[in-house]
Amino acid sequence: MPASPWRIPIPSPPHLVSDPQYAERRRLRQQIRAQRRRLSASDRAQRSHAAARALMGDARLRASHHIAAFLPNDGEIDPQPLLRQLLAAGKQCYLPRIGRRWQPRLQFLPWTPTTPLRPNRFQIPEPQLPPSTRRRVSDLDLLLLPLVAFDATGNRLGMGGGFYDRTLAHLQQRNCWRRPLLIGMAFAIQEVEALPLAPWDVPLQGVVTDTGMRWFETGYAPISITPLR
Repeated sequence: MPASPWRIPIPSPPHLVSDPQYAERRRLRQQIRAQRRRLSASDRAQRSHAAARALMGDARLRASHHIAAFLPNDGEIDPQPLLRQLLAAGKQCYLPRIGRRWQPRLQFLPWTPTTPLRPNRFQIPEPQLPPSTRRRVSDLDLLLLPLVAFDATGNRLGMGGGFYDRTLAHLQQRNCWRRPLLIGMAFAIQEVEALPLAPWDVPLQGVVTDTGMRWFETGYAPISITPLR
C-alpha cells in the first residue's frame, strides 16, 4: 500500500521537536489508525450515534449556532448523524475545504444534504461552493475536529498534515477577540495517557466520544460563544 500523504510532518527546525518525539508521534499514528480501522462498520455506526447523542445533550452546543464538522476518512468516527440532528435543530453547518497547495489552510463552507461535494487530493469529499459562501473560522461558534489521538489534558494528535493547526494558529493571539469552541470528535479507544507535543499543536477544550462529553482546562479559551446570526 502506498504511503499516505497525511503522514508527512509539518516542517520544523529540529530543535523544536526532537527525533524521539517525531518517532513516538509517528508510532502512535500508525497504532491508533490501525486500531480504529479494525472496528466493524456496525460498531463504528453505533459509536458515532452515541457520540452524537452525547454532544446534542450539551448546553454549550445548544448555545452555538454556526457549527463546523468534517466527513470521516481512514476509519474515523462519523459526524454525519450529528450533522443531521444539528440541521433539524436549526443550526448552520459547515465542512472544511483545503486551500490550494500554496495555501495549506482550511476554509469552511456551508453544508446541507444537497450541497455538491467533490473529493479533494486526499479523496475526502468537500463542498463545491463559491468562495463568497465561506465563513471565517473566528466566526464559527463551535468547531469539531477529527483526530488520531487525544490525552486527558486536551492535547490532540492529527494525521500529520497540519491543516487544522495552521488554520487555528492565529486564534491563540491575544488580539483575536472571538474564537470558536474547539471540540475533538473520536472513539474513546483513541485516548492515550500523554501525547508527545509539538510547538504548533493547538489544544482542545473538549472531546466527545462514544462514552460521553469531556471538557478540559486549557490555555486556549473561547472569548465568546454568542451565536452570530
